[in-house]
Amino acid sequence: MSTTQARFTTQLRTWVLIAGLTALLVAIGAVLGGKFIYIFVVFAVLMNVFGYWFSDKIALAASRAKPVSEQGAPQLYRILRELTARADLPMPRVFSIPSDQPNAFATGRNAKHAAVAVTEGLMKYLPEDQIRGVLAHELSHVKNHDILVTTIAAMIAAAISTVANILQFSFLFGGFSSDDDESPLAFIGALATIILAPIAAMLLQLAVSRQREFLADATGARLLGTGSPTRSRRSRKACRWRR
Repeated sequence: MSTTQARFTTQLRTWVLIAGLTALLVAIGAVLGGKFIYIFVVFAVLMNVFGYWFSDKIALAASRAKPVSEQGAPQLYRILRELTARADLPMPRVFSIPSDQPNAFATGRNAKHAAVAVTEGLMKYLPEDQIRGVLAHELSHVKNHDILVTTIAAMIAAAISTVANILQFSFLFGGFSSDDDESPLAFIGALATIILAPIAAMLLQLAVSRQREFLADATGARLLGTGSPTRSRRSRKACRWRR
């Protein structure tokens, strides 16, 4: 399969999965009803919007990443300038993580606010071709707007989980009973929501994340000019297993 076909297929699968998440949320709302539940759904949405808007600051602070200058990492800047030029992306902010474990990640709500953070171990232990593969993959996440896509998926999944948690506490404290309804279908629907909805939401969210990884591999291959996602994927595996 060519990289163009891989990109199209993966994009299609991603939005089908997100549509499935949305349909699951709508179905839960249709079965349960009630304005009180939707207040908590809105709260879950707002939390994820906040996370999306400040995702770069949160991720960089959690990893203890520090800004690094071009004088401090000339090889890293050279590779990033070459890849961003090929991808038609602005130069991201560059950070270094004090860790010997080879790894890297990209964050930021869009290309203008993107940041790339690499560990000291990545630049120390991996050869340049593998470093290129890792950085091409991470820049592909920026180019493909993966922060936005995964935030949408997380937002819907969090809303579903919030509804399930509310219903669970309602059951525990006697706020919901099958005797209160004319039909037992509402009780069965609520019970199914508590047990199955969070699991389904988690699986769909994980599937979306996996599809974005495949797409980043395909896009990274185009940036590297290999015509195959193998090189980008192999570089990421080197990061995962190198000690």
